[in-house]
Amino acid sequence: VFLTAPALAKPLDQPVTSDKRWGILVDTSKCADGCTACVSACETENGWGSAVDSEKRSSAEQKAQWIRKVQIREKATGHVTNLPLMCQHCETPPCADVCPTGASFKRADGIVLVDKHICIGCRYCMMACPYKARSFIHEVIDNQTVVAPRGKGCVESCTLCVHRLDRGDISTACADACAKEGHEAIL
Repeated sequence: VFLTAPALAKPLDQPVTSDKRWGILVDTSKCADGCTACVSACETENGWGSAVDSEKRSSAEQKAQWIRKVQIREKATGHVTNLPLMCQHCETPPCADVCPTGASFKRADGIVLVDKHICIGCRYCMMACPYKARSFIHEVIDNQTVVAPRGKGCVESCTLCVHRLDRGDISTACADACAKEGHEAIL
């Protein structure tokens, strides 16, 4: 049985449990070529990206990316698939396995996070991630959002909009933006 009904978030007065495991489903057949609404929504919601943060980078490669759009081309047929790529919140996250301080960890509900208070910036988690879904903050950042604090010398990645889920919402900024565009490729 395939269920696509939204899970109900936990009551605010209860701790996170393993009763429900959060995740994202991406239907690549619905992901539109050239659409970056999911990326823009994540940038705005979490305060990263050149449009919203004050981070100054010495090169474009240093830009934080919690989600990015990629295009995959099948060499044999030439078929092109577009998809958003972000932290996959792995069942057994390699980033957490290699983290020497435990800063990269998986919550009981499946969300993989970085505790910026104990991250030492070694970037082992970045090397271990098979999706290249982690970014390192090279500079001091001003004007941060309250829901996604960011700090120089720390690694960061998609949080699955944990601040929304923890307050009782059942969707992420990227999924909402995709639905608003009429694609509904992200659930």
